[in-house]
Amino acid sequence: MHILCWSSEELSPAAHRGVLLDVQKFYQISDSSAGLLQTVFIGCLLLSAPVFGYLGDRHSRKATLSFGILLWSGAGLSSSFISPQYSWLFFLSRGVVGTGTASYSTIAPTILGDLFVRDQRTRVLAIFYIFIPVGSGLGYVLGSAVKELTGNWRWALRIMPCLEAVALVLLIMLVPDPPRGAAEEQGELAVGALKSSWCEDVRYLGRNRSFVWSTLGVTAMAFVTGALGFWAPKFLFEARVVHGLQLPCFHQPCNSDDSLIFGALTVVTGIIGVILGAEASRRYKKVNSRAEPLICASSLLAAAPCLYLALILAPTTLLASYVFLALGELLLSCNWAVIADILLSVVVPRCRGTAEALQITVGHILGDAGSPYLTGLISSVLRARRPDSYLQRFLSLQQSFLCCAFAIVLGGGCFLLVALHLEKDQAQAQQPGTGTPDSKDVDSKDMESQSLLSGTRASTKDP
Repeated sequence: MHILCWSSEELSPAAHRGVLLDVQKFYQISDSSAGLLQTVFIGCLLLSAPVFGYLGDRHSRKATLSFGILLWSGAGLSSSFISPQYSWLFFLSRGVVGTGTASYSTIAPTILGDLFVRDQRTRVLAIFYIFIPVGSGLGYVLGSAVKELTGNWRWALRIMPCLEAVALVLLIMLVPDPPRGAAEEQGELAVGALKSSWCEDVRYLGRNRSFVWSTLGVTAMAFVTGALGFWAPKFLFEARVVHGLQLPCFHQPCNSDDSLIFGALTVVTGIIGVILGAEASRRYKKVNSRAEPLICASSLLAAAPCLYLALILAPTTLLASYVFLALGELLLSCNWAVIADILLSVVVPRCRGTAEALQITVGHILGDAGSPYLTGLISSVLRARRPDSYLQRFLSLQQSFLCCAFAIVLGGGCFLLVALHLEKDQAQAQQPGTGTPDSKDVDSKDMESQSLLSGTRASTKDP
């Protein structure tokens, strides 16, 4: 299901680079308008996520998840039949896809959390997050392959609903909907305690410096991955045209192997990066308690020059550009599992769900929701000031990409700041009854109950 979810996102024309070239020609939209498609998707996802989270906490999760899958599948399928004069409907369908995807993003992890506990849950969630780059990469590969076989980019949007229908049947028949908290009740002693309000949790997280700086670091990563995933295949295609290896695309379908290559790079570097990052964190933590943020910072600071060289070398040597792009993707992928460990270690258990939601929301709003549009806008502005030639269009997109290298450096700096506060916030998170305004009262009541059971009170002890 996770593979299908992320493949569906990448197969839509706003995200799939092989199809994006055809879509721009078919609907006659500029780079900035094409980038706005991804912004519409992320915006609708963020607006819908709280709604699906509310429904998932109070109603059948399988029913809610099934409705979301039907919604995004139907929108993706119907978008392949939209004519050029109704391009605004294409934008609207992209938003509906984001609304349906929100159901999966908010509900699927909670089902896994109630099916597994302790080490099993950690391993399952690690596999879950590995399939983010795998699903995205398969979206590029499958969409490009379908377009090449059929000669029509629209079929790239029609194949996924068939696979999603199979996944929906498997979901209904095979995936259980366990009671909320079932894994903890089976494997751990359930402890009843008063719960803080949502506003109190948010105030606590705002005072948690490790959480704040790690969230900003995640936002910088999301900014880069959003722009990179959206524009990199088109950038590589135009680089091949500049080198004389590919004819310019003036009429769709636009034949290019760059989406297949970029998809394969995303899959391979994603799997290797997640494994390397998790293993490096596990080993380095034995000698340095601040290993996790230091690994994130070092990988981002190393990824910045890789991305910069990939952009700068593209007009002169295409092979070196691919190599440095692959290295940059590998270094970015090292952080996904490590970031999850940081959040869980610095936030008290009762606030972790809210912390995950806030980190996702902030990362999308300030990150990949606007980075494709901003990159496309800069490219369009630069292009308007230059002669109308294919080389100048390529150089405009190349220079608009440079903002991503600076964003990566800022993200690395944020994780260095996390390292300064990590040990303090971890110690506070490990203390029982900390993190929310009402926790002190709960903790004092627990201590009083324990003293009554033992037959003594701390206040009557002799010095």
